[in-house]
Amino acid sequence: MAGLKQPADKSHFLLPDLGEGVHEAELIKWKVNPGQRVEEHQTLAEMETDKALVEVPSPWTGVVMDLGGHSEGDIVNVGDILVNYKIGEASTTPAENGNSTSAIESKSEEREDAGTVVGSVGAAVSIPEQFTRREHESNGPATATKALATPAVRRIAKEAGIDINRVPGNGRGGRVTATDVQAFISTSTGGIVPAIAVRPSIPHVLTAPVALPIEPVLVTEDGTSQVIPIRGIRRKIAQALEHSVKTAVHFTVCDEVDVTALNAKRLEYARVLGQKISLLPFIMTACCRALRMHPALNANVDDTKNEIHLKGVINLGVAVDTDHGLMVPVIEKADRLSIVQMSEAIGAIAAGSRDRSIEREKLSGGTFTISNVGSYGGMFATPIINYPEVAILAAGRAKERVMTKNGTFYAGLMLPLSLSCDHRVVDGAEGTRFLNTIAQLLENPEQIVGA
Repeated sequence: MAGLKQPADKSHFLLPDLGEGVHEAELIKWKVNPGQRVEEHQTLAEMETDKALVEVPSPWTGVVMDLGGHSEGDIVNVGDILVNYKIGEASTTPAENGNSTSAIESKSEEREDAGTVVGSVGAAVSIPEQFTRREHESNGPATATKALATPAVRRIAKEAGIDINRVPGNGRGGRVTATDVQAFISTSTGGIVPAIAVRPSIPHVLTAPVALPIEPVLVTEDGTSQVIPIRGIRRKIAQALEHSVKTAVHFTVCDEVDVTALNAKRLEYARVLGQKISLLPFIMTACCRALRMHPALNANVDDTKNEIHLKGVINLGVAVDTDHGLMVPVIEKADRLSIVQMSEAIGAIAAGSRDRSIEREKLSGGTFTISNVGSYGGMFATPIINYPEVAILAAGRAKERVMTKNGTFYAGLMLPLSLSCDHRVVDGAEGTRFLNTIAQLLENPEQIVGA
């Protein structure tokens, strides 16, 4: 949609491409109302793509006639009419309208929040201003006249006799969730839950008064407590994983590696640096060395042309768990980094992914991916390949074990590794050899970091 053209008569504004490969966006919040006069560059709406929250500015000055039939929470496709305009007319709605937002007001509404989105997303369309990412609404009490909530949550509040606009929203972007409604009911009624929230099917017979804890659970008749639309990042994750599973022919090989000596080296680094350092940068450095020795795993597949593209650079993707969903930022030319530089790069992309300040360009272009499932307590896994890559390594949690070497027992640290490969590109034997190379490097850390 890079060639999308806006109408010459400025009668309406088409939603442009909000970023490379973006075909749709979720409408989070309107910043204008029908009948309101807007200035050029004034924010019309906040919209969320699979990676970023963006402000959509008005491309010209005029009066907003209608909002294109879109409501907050709707998915709007690129090229759809976002708003209709009347150019050169005065506003027909008083400026005091509580929901209207002037350019000056929008600046004053900026807030700090853990989910802040900063930086800019380039727009490849002929409009005056680039789209700028901005932070979500704060998680404080909802102040808008209309609360942000899904239809299911609105229904729960209605059935409980609660005005949802009075419920403080603590969800993403200030949305009201089912949990918020429960908390509001509990607070406003002193812990007494309306009868509609509990539908006991079996009568309880108590032989003596018993103090039971009140745990309000608001559910629908089918037992649903909250409906979460598969949108934004979660939808993108689902689509990518489904495509990978349906396209790549997965196989997984696992092994355990004695990282006792490597852990000693890690602790030595931590003492010298005066800060903590995990095993991950060492594992990633070992992967870089191994990929040079086994180039078949450092590749992408182009299924449209039936081609395998061996890569001359090593760009490592790192799976990062965030409040918004799984993200896989990429460290470019990772094989050129030292252990310390690798550790700093991991910290930077992880932080950028979690607060959503990371540049879109750093979320693509990977040649191999690593998932540190061990940080959450897992051991072995069957990781799904980050298509169009051909392999992914999952590192489990290192655990102390009683091990033997040359007939001697000793207490050591064992690291579980799981490697998934695309069998169309990587043979089972080559995948196993690659994993053996990583194991050999990790068990002899001087080959990675020097003596």
